[in-house]
Amino acid sequence: MTAPDRRNQILDAAQELIQTRGYSAMSFQDIALKVGIRKPSIVHHFPSKNALGEAVVRRYRETFAAVLAGVDADPDKTVWDALEIYFGPYLDFAGTPDKVCLCGALAGEAMALPVEMRHELALFFEGHERWLEGILRRGADAGLFRLADRPDKMARFLFCALQGALLAKRATGDLQQLTDVMDTIRATLRPGGA
Repeated sequence: MTAPDRRNQILDAAQELIQTRGYSAMSFQDIALKVGIRKPSIVHHFPSKNALGEAVVRRYRETFAAVLAGVDADPDKTVWDALEIYFGPYLDFAGTPDKVCLCGALAGEAMALPVEMRHELALFFEGHERWLEGILRRGADAGLFRLADRPDKMARFLFCALQGALLAKRATGDLQQLTDVMDTIRATLRPGGA
């Protein structure tokens, strides 16, 4: 196996463990068992848990940013299409018994995270709110969305509602926690009202 492949296996395993258990509950031993390697192999790629955590969050953030940029660049996608695409990962996570958004999982432990991870986490949140703001602004300007407040405030509201609903779904096991929030977002944005 090549070094980049092994590195990605380690990142994948760490991401899944953070999304299901949290950063504090994840160890190099857990990753080694999941990947089928010894702990020194992890240290070869990531000299510390902090370095690994930062790399996981950065990769997650950059992957999402690329997807969102692709949606923006596609002239065939309407603002409604963009919103539904944005909902997709939330629904994917909710389809598992215990997985949530990586950055949503980390937000609960933010004060215990190393500064580099907190920085990546903040960039993720800011990037998503900015993207949502742009979609909302375009939709409102085109008469396709009705906004109850400024686009930046609505973007923050939507982002927080989705993240919170995903956490509530994990705690209750009730997918309706998330789908009700999505339905309410759609109804709130629809120009004719609910």
